[in-house]
Amino acid sequence: MQKIKFTKEKIGWIFYDFSNQSFVTIIVTLLFSIYFKDIIVGQEEVGTALWGRAISISMILVACIAPIMGAIADYTQTRKKLLIIFSYITIILTMMLYFVNKGDVFLGMLFFIIANFGYSMGTVLYNSFLPDIAEKQEIGRLSGLSWGLSYLGGLLSLFVIYPIIKLDLQEHLSYRYSFVIVGLMFAIFSLPTFLWLKERKKTREQQKNFIFGGFKRILETAKNVKKYKELIKFLFSFFLYTNAILVVVFFAAIYGSSRFGMTSMDMLKYFIIAQPSSFLGAAIFGHVLERIGAKNSINITLIIWFLVIIGAYFCSTINQFYLVGVGAGFAMGSSQANSRSLLALFTPINKTTEFFGFYSVISCAASILGPLIYGEIARITNDQRNSILSILIFFVLGFIFLQFVDEKKGQEAARS
Repeated sequence: MQKIKFTKEKIGWIFYDFSNQSFVTIIVTLLFSIYFKDIIVGQEEVGTALWGRAISISMILVACIAPIMGAIADYTQTRKKLLIIFSYITIILTMMLYFVNKGDVFLGMLFFIIANFGYSMGTVLYNSFLPDIAEKQEIGRLSGLSWGLSYLGGLLSLFVIYPIIKLDLQEHLSYRYSFVIVGLMFAIFSLPTFLWLKERKKTREQQKNFIFGGFKRILETAKNVKKYKELIKFLFSFFLYTNAILVVVFFAAIYGSSRFGMTSMDMLKYFIIAQPSSFLGAAIFGHVLERIGAKNSINITLIIWFLVIIGAYFCSTINQFYLVGVGAGFAMGSSQANSRSLLALFTPINKTTEFFGFYSVISCAASILGPLIYGEIARITNDQRNSILSILIFFVLGFIFLQFVDEKKGQEAARS
């Protein structure tokens, strides 16, 4: 079994997943989602729909700008600098959420949209470094380890925030102080990435019209369906099941608070229990991938997701919902790590930024559609349980289309 040959750069790369998970856990998934729906908006499922719209708007921005940034990064050879810029956009706007209070719907949506945009753009650039820093045979394990440690980063943020939320300060200050702390944690723990990750010097494309060049490259990648048809088939499957995964990320806390009346403290405890299972899922499936391949590993995690979503639909008590959360955490860590690994295996070494940019566009499209559908179903029916069924449909379709992917042929196309 191939061991990872650790270097300072690889450790720095891993730290980024660890650092940004505080934003995902506390802002996107847990506290700010509840704060936005129940306190800022306070109109039952109207808040759920507005939350879905805020997510979709931020992802539309990423889908439009990511190809341009990919072209700029390649031509100017500034992937690392752009990674730092977008990270600090997220850090600053996250801390500015402190100034958002009850009734500040527009301000809350604006700050979150910009913060989530920065996070997503940073992730696009960060992912594109994976094939550069890792040997092919260690990509799966490094990706899995990185995802696993990211959930430890999320767990650390939960422990840090827990005593602050427990104080239950007036003017919702417990929430607002937490947003500032999340920004500080992201800034501190991303320093190893910014210091140790190296900029790659590659052949510079003779294309200074970045808007035209960026989208031209995306279109050219899409047109190469004959040469990279396994990649295209995988991305279609990925689009479908990622719709479902991202809905779970964005709405898990809102679902728990709406369906079972769980408080912020209840949800903190819930995620403290679920977070270690995400670490285990990512770590375990890094090894499983090397034994049975990325596609088979993703198949297993999607089956786990089926069971999780069915459990979420039928569960009737908080204790049952806790059990569902452990399963969701395990599936979350493993499916995300394996998807990134399979993309890296299907990516020619001289097209890393381009292909990861295309991957990010697919991810963003999924982030637009899934949350929007979930939020609008909840608003129309006034019951989030009905929205759960949309998640299940996306998982089933993603699983079906994944069966048409030939992992061996995909790797051969990348090598050629």
